Amino acid sequence: MFRIRGRRMPALAVALAVAVALAGCGSKTGENSSSGGAAADTSGDTVKVGLLNSLSGTMAISEVTVRDALQLAVDEINAAGGVLGKRLQPISEDGASDWPTFAEKAEKLIREDRVAAVFGCWTSASRKAVKPVFEKNKALLFYPVQYEGLEQSPYIFYTGATTNQQIVPALDYLRAQGKTSIYLVGSDYVFPRTANKIIKAYAAANGMTVLGEDYAPLGSTEFGTIVNKVKASKASAVFNTLNGDSNVAFFKEYKSAGLTAAAMPVISVSIAEEEVKSIGTQYLDGQLTAWNYYQTTPGAANEKFVQAYKARYGADKPTSDPMEAAYISVYLWKAMVEKAGSFDVEKVKAAADGITFDAPEGLVTVDGATQHIYKTARIGKIGPDGLITEVWNSGQPVKPDPYLKGYTWATELS
Repeated sequence: MFRIRGRRMPALAVALAVAVALAGCGSKTGENSSSGGAAADTSGDTVKVGLLNSLSGTMAISEVTVRDALQLAVDEINAAGGVLGKRLQPISEDGASDWPTFAEKAEKLIREDRVAAVFGCWTSASRKAVKPVFEKNKALLFYPVQYEGLEQSPYIFYTGATTNQQIVPALDYLRAQGKTSIYLVGSDYVFPRTANKIIKAYAAANGMTVLGEDYAPLGSTEFGTIVNKVKASKASAVFNTLNGDSNVAFFKEYKSAGLTAAAMPVISVSIAEEEVKSIGTQYLDGQLTAWNYYQTTPGAANEKFVQAYKARYGADKPTSDPMEAAYISVYLWKAMVEKAGSFDVEKVKAAADGITFDAPEGLVTVDGATQHIYKTARIGKIGPDGLITEVWNSGQPVKPDPYLKGYTWATELS
């Protein structure tokens, strides 16, 4: 069983290898994995799930509330009887805004805690760091945040928007508003650089001009030079892919430079209600966002979600798109498990296609082929009260197209 290049290992080495393997898998009995990967511990009346979010560092401004939304979903599911008769036991880990830490914590949740699924990550850098961990262990990650697309993994379900459900609709909206030139500002990591590559391809094919492109390190608070370049460009609009608390410094500098939403609007794809509150509405009034959900989205399901979240965490706590996408990810996993009649990863994946959920954002459906979900695209405007009001939507859920196969201008991107 244990060999090195065709030679048998010494007996002591075999024993040590077996001990390490058993320690990695845990000593508890549980449901067997049909994939041969790590198996969840289902031996008792509870089953563990992992919550993996940045609770410290530059991304905590965004990710703490996502963890809170995940906890709310877990508590609601437990109050309603759990999943397959078992209560969910959440194990929360702090990725600390550090990508190697995310990978380390993912491994711990899968191999030591033996969770049935993990919910979390925000930045694409954190997702890229954990992706090989989930694929190696054949374990499930539910990723709740919009991202740059051009990716699929057999062990990741993407419940946030992919490119054709957020970035492309945002560009379509700007173009419809007569914005023919744009300036690109982003954090210096995977998502903004890939997103801007897509934006430049779209612009070249749709009569838009990109007048500049600048990046700042994640967590940067120095934006004087970038904002001066934006102002000098006289662009029609700014497309913002900054993440985390860098947005605070950027928008303060933007206003200080005399730039306004009326004269040069900024459309952001990583600022939601929670970030608005942290940045300050005086810096964001009138600016645009592209998401799939807002606290103000109409419907009984959203009213229930907002009421439950505020009752749990405080009347002054807003809800946001990533929080909602995280919240529904737990319910979607629950529906997959119940359809499969099993916590086994391969059986859960096989049951995923066509699963629907009456979500706060509206009806969502899992696309089994891509492991993304159908989502309604929405453009919103930030108001002086800190809430975001929808000014446009796609009318119906948009089929996920992570590799932009339906767009001729995107053929060279993947």
